[in-house]
Amino acid sequence: MKRVLWLLVLIVAAGTLPAPGSSAPATPVSPGAALGDGRGTLRIYQNDLRATLQVEIVASVEARARGLMFRTSLPEDAGMLFVFEADGRGGFWMKNTLIPLSIGFIDSRWRLLEILDMQVAPDPASGPFTIYDPSAPYRYALEVNQGYFKRKGITPGARLELILSR
Repeated sequence: MKRVLWLLVLIVAAGTLPAPGSSAPATPVSPGAALGDGRGTLRIYQNDLRATLQVEIVASVEARARGLMFRTSLPEDAGMLFVFEADGRGGFWMKNTLIPLSIGFIDSRWRLLEILDMQVAPDPASGPFTIYDPSAPYRYALEVNQGYFKRKGITPGARLELILSR
Protein backbone atom coordinates (compact mmCIF):
# COMPACT_ATOMS: atom_id res chain seq x y z
CA MET A 1 0.00 0.00 0.00
CA LYS A 2 2.84 2.39 0.84
CA ARG A 3 4.37 1.77 -2.61
CA VAL A 4 1.09 2.59 -4.36
CA LEU A 5 0.69 5.78 -2.32
CA TRP A 6 4.31 6.79 -2.99
CA LEU A 7 3.81 6.11 -6.71
CA LEU A 8 0.69 8.33 -6.75
CA VAL A 9 2.64 11.15 -5.06
CA LEU A 10 5.38 10.88 -7.70
CA ILE A 11 2.86 10.90 -10.56
CA VAL A 12 1.07 13.97 -9.20
CA ALA A 13 4.38 15.78 -8.57
CA ALA A 14 5.64 14.94 -12.05
CA GLY A 15 2.50 16.43 -13.56
CA THR A 16 3.00 19.74 -11.74
CA LEU A 17 6.69 20.19 -12.52
CA PRO A 18 8.03 21.56 -15.80
CA ALA A 19 9.30 18.93 -18.20
CA PRO A 20 13.10 18.55 -18.36
CA GLY A 21 14.56 21.27 -20.56
CA SER A 22 11.49 23.50 -20.23
CA SER A 23 10.99 26.46 -17.95
CA ALA A 24 8.27 27.42 -15.54
CA PRO A 25 5.31 29.35 -16.95
CA ALA A 26 6.08 32.99 -17.67
CA THR A 27 4.67 35.59 -15.33
CA PRO A 28 3.63 39.00 -16.68
CA VAL A 29 5.18 42.10 -15.17
CA SER A 30 2.83 43.78 -12.70
CA PRO A 31 1.74 47.36 -13.36
CA GLY A 32 4.18 49.73 -11.69
CA ALA A 33 6.94 47.13 -11.28
CA ALA A 34 10.47 48.49 -11.51
CA LEU A 35 12.15 47.48 -14.77
CA GLY A 36 15.74 47.69 -15.99
CA ASP A 37 17.36 47.39 -19.39
CA GLY A 38 16.88 43.95 -20.91
CA ARG A 39 14.68 41.91 -23.24
CA GLY A 40 11.20 40.51 -23.13
CA THR A 41 8.10 39.40 -24.95
CA LEU A 42 5.29 41.92 -25.26
CA ARG A 43 1.79 40.59 -25.91
CA ILE A 44 -0.86 42.96 -27.23
CA TYR A 45 -4.56 42.12 -26.89
CA GLN A 46 -7.31 43.93 -28.80
CA ASN A 47 -10.72 42.25 -28.67
CA ASP A 48 -10.11 38.91 -30.45
CA LEU A 49 -6.76 40.02 -31.89
CA ARG A 50 -3.42 39.16 -30.36
CA ALA A 51 0.06 40.26 -31.45
CA THR A 52 3.40 39.26 -29.96
CA LEU A 53 6.62 41.25 -30.15
CA GLN A 54 10.15 40.56 -28.99
CA VAL A 55 11.26 43.80 -27.36
CA GLU A 56 14.40 45.44 -26.15
CA ILE A 57 13.61 47.13 -22.85
CA VAL A 58 15.36 50.45 -22.30
CA ALA A 59 14.98 51.93 -18.83
CA SER A 60 18.29 53.68 -18.20
CA VAL A 61 18.69 57.30 -19.30
CA GLU A 62 21.58 56.32 -21.61
CA ALA A 63 19.70 53.47 -23.31
CA ARG A 64 16.57 55.60 -23.77
CA ALA A 65 18.63 58.42 -25.31
CA ARG A 66 20.28 56.00 -27.78
CA GLY A 67 17.01 54.25 -28.69
CA LEU A 68 17.02 52.90 -32.25
CA MET A 69 19.66 55.33 -33.53
CA PHE A 70 21.83 54.22 -36.48
CA ARG A 71 19.90 50.99 -37.12
CA THR A 72 19.04 50.31 -40.73
CA SER A 73 16.30 47.75 -40.07
CA LEU A 74 14.05 46.29 -37.40
CA PRO A 75 12.50 42.81 -37.64
CA GLU A 76 8.72 42.93 -38.26
CA ASP A 77 7.80 41.42 -34.89
CA ALA A 78 10.35 43.36 -32.84
CA GLY A 79 10.32 46.67 -31.05
CA MET A 80 11.84 48.82 -28.36
CA LEU A 81 10.00 49.45 -25.10
CA PHE A 82 10.95 52.69 -23.34
CA VAL A 83 10.36 52.55 -19.59
CA PHE A 84 10.04 55.67 -17.42
CA GLU A 85 10.05 55.96 -13.63
CA ALA A 86 6.85 58.00 -13.55
CA ASP A 87 4.10 59.17 -15.88
CA GLY A 88 5.25 62.00 -18.13
CA ARG A 89 4.52 63.91 -21.31
CA GLY A 90 7.90 64.28 -23.03
CA GLY A 91 8.00 64.01 -26.81
CA PHE A 92 10.14 61.77 -29.02
CA TRP A 93 12.24 62.74 -32.02
CA MET A 94 14.06 60.83 -34.77
CA LYS A 95 17.68 62.06 -34.45
CA ASN A 96 20.01 59.60 -36.20
CA THR A 97 17.09 57.22 -36.70
CA LEU A 98 17.17 55.71 -40.19
CA ILE A 99 13.91 53.76 -40.33
CA PRO A 100 10.32 55.10 -40.18
CA LEU A 101 8.63 54.08 -36.94
CA SER A 102 5.27 54.03 -35.22
CA ILE A 103 5.20 54.78 -31.53
CA GLY A 104 2.56 53.67 -29.08
CA PHE A 105 2.22 55.50 -25.77
CA ILE A 106 1.15 53.24 -22.89
CA ASP A 107 -0.16 54.09 -19.43
CA SER A 108 0.98 52.62 -16.10
CA ARG A 109 -1.80 49.98 -16.29
CA TRP A 110 -0.46 48.68 -19.64
CA ARG A 111 -3.21 50.23 -21.81
CA LEU A 112 -2.36 51.70 -25.21
CA LEU A 113 -3.26 55.40 -25.16
CA GLU A 114 -2.18 56.76 -28.53
CA ILE A 115 -0.27 55.82 -31.70
CA LEU A 116 1.81 58.23 -33.78
CA ASP A 117 3.73 57.61 -37.01
CA MET A 118 7.26 59.05 -37.01
CA GLN A 119 9.10 59.91 -40.23
CA VAL A 120 12.85 59.84 -40.82
CA ALA A 121 14.17 63.41 -40.70
CA PRO A 122 15.37 64.99 -43.98
CA ASP A 123 18.90 64.92 -42.49
CA PRO A 124 18.90 62.31 -39.69
CA ALA A 125 22.08 63.76 -38.18
CA SER A 126 21.19 67.44 -38.02
CA GLY A 127 17.45 67.74 -38.68
CA PRO A 128 15.20 69.55 -38.65
CA PHE A 129 13.44 67.20 -36.25
CA THR A 130 9.72 66.90 -35.67
CA ILE A 131 8.80 66.35 -32.01
CA TYR A 132 6.22 63.56 -31.64
CA ASP A 133 4.36 64.60 -28.53
CA PRO A 134 1.48 62.52 -27.14
CA SER A 135 -1.72 64.16 -25.98
CA ALA A 136 -1.78 62.43 -22.57
CA PRO A 137 0.75 61.41 -19.89
CA TYR A 138 2.29 57.96 -20.39
CA ARG A 139 4.60 55.55 -18.52
CA TYR A 140 5.90 53.44 -21.42
CA ALA A 141 6.48 54.01 -25.13
CA LEU A 142 6.77 51.27 -27.74
CA GLU A 143 8.58 51.88 -31.04
CA VAL A 144 7.92 49.45 -33.91
CA ASN A 145 8.18 49.51 -37.69
CA GLN A 146 5.91 52.16 -39.12
CA GLY A 147 2.43 50.75 -39.80
CA TYR A 148 2.82 47.74 -37.47
CA PHE A 149 -0.16 48.68 -35.30
CA LYS A 150 -2.37 49.26 -38.33
CA ARG A 151 -1.31 45.98 -40.00
CA LYS A 152 -2.16 44.09 -36.80
CA GLY A 153 -5.47 45.92 -36.21
CA ILE A 154 -4.23 47.43 -32.93
CA THR A 155 -5.77 50.71 -31.79
CA PRO A 156 -5.80 52.78 -28.58
CA GLY A 157 -7.44 50.85 -25.76
CA ALA A 158 -5.50 47.64 -26.46
CA ARG A 159 -4.11 45.86 -23.39
CA LEU A 160 -0.43 44.90 -23.18
CA GLU A 161 1.43 42.30 -21.15
CA LEU A 162 5.22 42.15 -20.73
CA ILE A 163 7.04 38.90 -20.00
CA LEU A 164 10.71 39.39 -19.08
CA SER A 165 13.31 37.14 -20.71
CA ARG A 166 15.45 35.10 -18.36
